Amino acid sequence: MASTDPRARLLQLASDQGVSLSGLSEMIGRNSTYLQQFIRKGSPRKLEETDRRTLARFFGVEEAELGAPEDFSPETAQARPPRGEWVDVPRLPLGASAGAGALAFDEAPIGAFRFSGHWLRQQGLDPAQLSAIRVEGDSMEGTLRDGDEILVDRSPRPLRDGIHVVRAGDALLVKRLDFSRPGTITLVSDNPAYRPLELMPDEVQVIGRVVWKSGRL
Repeated sequence: MASTDPRARLLQLASDQGVSLSGLSEMIGRNSTYLQQFIRKGSPRKLEETDRRTLARFFGVEEAELGAPEDFSPETAQARPPRGEWVDVPRLPLGASAGAGALAFDEAPIGAFRFSGHWLRQQGLDPAQLSAIRVEGDSMEGTLRDGDEILVDRSPRPLRDGIHVVRAGDALLVKRLDFSRPGTITLVSDNPAYRPLELMPDEVQVIGRVVWKSGRL
Protein backbone atom coordinates (compact mmCIF):
# COMPACT_ATOMS: atom_id res chain seq x y z
CA MET A 1 0.00 0.00 0.00
CA ALA A 2 3.04 2.31 0.31
CA SER A 3 2.83 3.20 -3.40
CA THR A 4 -0.86 4.14 -3.25
CA ASP A 5 -1.65 7.74 -4.12
CA PRO A 6 -2.43 9.23 -0.68
CA ARG A 7 -4.95 11.69 -2.16
CA ALA A 8 -6.95 8.97 -3.89
CA ARG A 9 -6.71 6.76 -0.82
CA LEU A 10 -7.95 9.49 1.53
CA LEU A 11 -10.85 10.27 -0.80
CA GLN A 12 -11.74 6.56 -0.93
CA LEU A 13 -11.60 6.18 2.87
CA ALA A 14 -13.78 9.25 3.39
CA SER A 15 -16.30 7.99 0.83
CA ASP A 16 -16.39 4.47 2.30
CA GLN A 17 -16.99 5.83 5.80
CA GLY A 18 -19.48 8.47 4.68
CA VAL A 19 -17.38 11.25 6.21
CA SER A 20 -17.07 14.68 4.61
CA LEU A 21 -13.71 16.20 3.77
CA SER A 22 -14.75 19.38 5.55
CA GLY A 23 -15.53 17.41 8.72
CA LEU A 24 -12.17 15.65 8.56
CA SER A 25 -10.43 19.00 8.03
CA GLU A 26 -12.04 20.40 11.16
CA MET A 27 -11.17 17.24 13.08
CA ILE A 28 -7.45 17.84 12.48
CA GLY A 29 -7.79 21.52 13.40
CA ARG A 30 -7.71 22.93 9.88
CA ASN A 31 -10.10 25.13 7.93
CA SER A 32 -13.01 23.32 6.31
CA THR A 33 -11.53 23.36 2.77
CA TYR A 34 -8.05 22.13 3.73
CA LEU A 35 -8.36 18.47 2.69
CA GLN A 36 -10.44 19.29 -0.38
CA GLN A 37 -7.60 21.51 -1.58
CA PHE A 38 -5.08 18.77 -0.72
CA ILE A 39 -7.00 16.26 -2.85
CA ARG A 40 -8.23 18.45 -5.71
CA LYS A 41 -5.43 21.01 -6.06
CA GLY A 42 -2.42 19.25 -4.56
CA SER A 43 -1.93 21.94 -1.92
CA PRO A 44 -0.28 21.14 0.41
CA ARG A 45 1.87 18.64 -1.49
CA LYS A 46 1.77 16.21 1.44
CA LEU A 47 0.05 15.90 4.78
CA GLU A 48 1.94 17.04 7.84
CA GLU A 49 2.94 14.19 10.12
CA THR A 50 0.48 15.03 12.91
CA ASP A 51 -2.43 15.41 10.47
CA ARG A 52 -1.51 12.16 8.72
CA ARG A 53 -1.27 10.28 12.01
CA THR A 54 -4.65 11.58 13.24
CA LEU A 55 -6.37 10.60 9.99
CA ALA A 56 -4.70 7.17 9.88
CA ARG A 57 -5.83 6.43 13.44
CA PHE A 58 -9.35 7.63 12.70
CA PHE A 59 -9.68 5.32 9.68
CA GLY A 60 -7.69 2.46 11.24
CA VAL A 61 -5.12 2.28 8.41
CA GLU A 62 -1.34 2.40 8.16
CA GLU A 63 0.18 5.85 7.75
CA ALA A 64 1.93 4.61 4.60
CA GLU A 65 -1.48 4.64 2.89
CA LEU A 66 -1.69 8.39 3.48
CA GLY A 67 1.78 9.30 2.29
CA ALA A 68 4.24 8.34 5.03
CA PRO A 69 7.81 8.05 3.64
CA GLU A 70 9.23 4.63 2.77
CA ASP A 71 11.54 4.64 5.80
CA PHE A 72 8.69 5.60 8.12
CA SER A 73 8.58 3.66 11.40
CA PRO A 74 5.50 3.84 13.67
CA GLU A 75 7.74 3.16 16.68
CA THR A 76 10.01 6.09 15.80
CA ALA A 77 7.02 8.34 15.09
CA GLN A 78 5.49 7.52 18.47
CA ALA A 79 8.73 8.46 20.18
CA ARG A 80 8.64 11.91 18.57
CA PRO A 81 6.29 14.45 20.11
CA PRO A 82 3.48 15.63 17.81
CA ARG A 83 3.63 19.08 16.22
CA GLY A 84 3.62 21.71 18.94
CA GLU A 85 3.10 18.93 21.52
CA TRP A 86 -0.63 19.12 20.85
CA VAL A 87 -2.98 16.25 20.01
CA ASP A 88 -6.43 16.68 18.45
CA VAL A 89 -9.11 14.41 19.89
CA PRO A 90 -12.22 14.04 17.66
CA ARG A 91 -15.46 15.51 19.01
CA LEU A 92 -18.43 13.34 18.05
CA PRO A 93 -21.97 14.64 17.48
CA LEU A 94 -23.38 12.39 20.20
CA GLY A 95 -25.19 13.06 23.43
CA ALA A 96 -24.49 10.59 26.23
CA SER A 97 -27.59 10.90 28.32
CA ALA A 98 -27.30 11.45 32.04
CA GLY A 99 -31.07 11.22 32.18
CA ALA A 100 -33.59 9.06 30.41
CA GLY A 101 -31.57 8.07 27.34
CA ALA A 102 -30.31 9.36 24.01
CA LEU A 103 -30.07 7.66 20.65
CA ALA A 104 -26.77 7.69 18.75
CA PHE A 105 -27.03 8.03 14.99
CA ASP A 106 -24.09 9.62 13.16
CA GLU A 107 -20.66 9.19 14.73
CA ALA A 108 -18.65 11.20 12.19
CA PRO A 109 -16.57 13.87 13.97
CA ILE A 110 -17.81 17.46 14.02
CA GLY A 111 -14.64 19.01 15.39
CA ALA A 112 -11.84 18.34 17.83
CA PHE A 113 -10.55 19.19 21.27
CA ARG A 114 -6.83 19.93 21.45
CA PHE A 115 -4.88 18.47 24.38
CA SER A 116 -1.26 18.60 25.44
CA GLY A 117 0.44 15.43 24.25
CA HIS A 118 2.65 15.55 27.34
CA TRP A 119 -0.41 15.69 29.63
CA LEU A 120 -2.10 12.78 27.84
CA ARG A 121 1.03 10.67 28.24
CA GLN A 122 1.22 11.55 31.93
CA GLN A 123 -2.35 10.29 32.32
CA GLY A 124 -1.50 7.04 30.52
CA LEU A 125 -3.93 7.85 27.70
CA ASP A 126 -3.60 6.82 24.06
CA PRO A 127 -4.93 9.60 21.78
CA ALA A 128 -6.09 7.02 19.23
CA GLN A 129 -8.52 5.62 21.83
CA LEU A 130 -10.05 8.95 22.89
CA SER A 131 -13.25 10.66 21.82
CA ALA A 132 -15.13 13.67 23.17
CA ILE A 133 -18.92 13.74 23.47
CA ARG A 134 -21.57 15.86 25.18
CA VAL A 135 -23.51 15.08 28.36
CA GLU A 136 -27.30 15.39 28.17
CA GLY A 137 -29.61 15.43 31.17
CA ASP A 138 -29.21 15.94 34.92
CA SER A 139 -28.96 12.47 36.45
CA MET A 140 -25.20 12.86 37.03
CA GLU A 141 -25.67 16.35 38.48
CA GLY A 142 -23.09 17.03 41.14
CA THR A 143 -20.38 15.50 38.97
CA LEU A 144 -21.50 16.10 35.38
CA ARG A 145 -23.97 18.73 34.21
CA ASP A 146 -26.14 18.96 31.13
CA GLY A 147 -23.96 20.35 28.32
CA ASP A 148 -20.61 19.28 29.76
CA GLU A 149 -18.13 17.77 27.31
CA ILE A 150 -16.47 14.55 28.44
CA LEU A 151 -13.39 12.70 27.26
CA VAL A 152 -14.02 8.97 26.82
CA ASP A 153 -11.15 6.48 26.87
CA ARG A 154 -12.06 3.43 24.77
CA SER A 155 -8.85 1.50 25.55
CA PRO A 156 -9.54 -2.18 26.33
CA ARG A 157 -9.01 -2.46 30.08
CA PRO A 158 -10.40 -4.66 32.88
CA LEU A 159 -13.75 -3.24 34.00
CA ARG A 160 -13.83 -1.47 37.36
CA ASP A 161 -16.09 0.90 39.25
CA GLY A 162 -16.21 4.45 37.93
CA ILE A 163 -18.02 6.70 35.48
CA HIS A 164 -18.40 5.16 32.03
CA VAL A 165 -20.28 5.68 28.79
CA VAL A 166 -22.37 2.60 28.05
CA ARG A 167 -24.87 1.49 25.45
CA ALA A 168 -28.03 -0.16 26.78
CA GLY A 169 -30.31 -1.13 23.92
CA ASP A 170 -30.30 1.89 21.59
CA ALA A 171 -29.56 4.36 24.39
CA LEU A 172 -26.16 5.89 25.01
CA LEU A 173 -25.77 6.62 28.73
CA VAL A 174 -23.17 8.07 31.05
CA LYS A 175 -23.40 6.46 34.50
CA ARG A 176 -21.34 5.33 37.44
CA LEU A 177 -20.87 1.54 37.22
CA ASP A 178 -21.12 -0.71 40.26
CA PHE A 179 -19.96 -4.34 39.93
CA SER A 180 -20.44 -5.27 43.60
CA ARG A 181 -23.39 -7.60 42.95
CA PRO A 182 -22.27 -10.79 41.14
CA GLY A 183 -23.99 -11.36 37.79
CA THR A 184 -25.28 -7.81 37.43
CA ILE A 185 -24.05 -4.36 36.44
CA THR A 186 -25.66 -1.49 38.32
CA LEU A 187 -25.88 1.89 36.60
CA VAL A 188 -25.80 4.52 39.32
CA SER A 189 -26.75 8.19 38.97
CA ASP A 190 -25.01 10.77 41.16
CA ASN A 191 -28.27 12.71 41.35
CA PRO A 192 -30.23 11.01 44.19
CA ALA A 193 -33.50 11.76 42.39
CA TYR A 194 -32.69 8.90 40.01
CA ARG A 195 -32.87 5.27 41.11
CA PRO A 196 -30.06 2.79 40.24
CA LEU A 197 -30.67 0.57 37.23
CA GLU A 198 -29.63 -3.07 37.47
CA LEU A 199 -28.90 -4.90 34.22
CA MET A 200 -27.45 -8.22 33.16
CA PRO A 201 -23.93 -8.03 31.67
CA ASP A 202 -25.23 -8.96 28.21
CA GLU A 203 -27.62 -5.98 28.32
CA VAL A 204 -24.79 -3.46 28.67
CA GLN A 205 -22.00 -2.57 26.25
CA VAL A 206 -19.30 -0.54 27.96
CA ILE A 207 -18.01 2.00 25.43
CA GLY A 208 -15.31 3.60 27.55
CA ARG A 209 -14.33 5.25 30.80
CA VAL A 210 -14.84 8.99 31.38
CA VAL A 211 -11.40 10.47 32.16
CA TRP A 212 -11.98 14.25 31.86
CA LYS A 213 -14.77 16.80 31.70
CA SER A 214 -15.19 20.37 30.53
CA GLY A 215 -18.11 22.68 31.19
CA ARG A 216 -19.28 26.17 32.00
CA LEU A 217 -18.93 27.54 35.52
